[in-house]
Amino acid sequence: MKKFMDELKLDFNFIKSHSLQPKWYKVLKIFILMGFLVGYYFLFGWIKTMLFFAVFILLSILVHLIYRAKTRKWKQSWLDFVVIKKGNEITTKRIGKYYYSAIVINTILSVVISQVLT
Repeated sequence: MKKFMDELKLDFNFIKSHSLQPKWYKVLKIFILMGFLVGYYFLFGWIKTMLFFAVFILLSILVHLIYRAKTRKWKQSWLDFVVIKKGNEITTKRIGKYYYSAIVINTILSVVISQVLT
């Protein structure tokens, strides 16, 4: 359990400190998701909204874990995740088309699954 908590702490620290997205977007995306969920609720109801949210979160965690594994815990470049090493310091460039394409695909799959399963 301690190892799991250490890994979780590593991820949370990375998410808080990374420069892959502008700081304003890190905050804005929460409001984008909340607005989408409110609209989805008014269009399709509570059950489909919760199913959409659950599937979207699970798929997003999957994308996160794939990026985490392929970048060796954020230390190696992979796809649109670019690591720049300057001495002992590691910085990253902004993420791009592959990551955001995965998020769009997650959204589409979540909508389809929430509509088909209920």
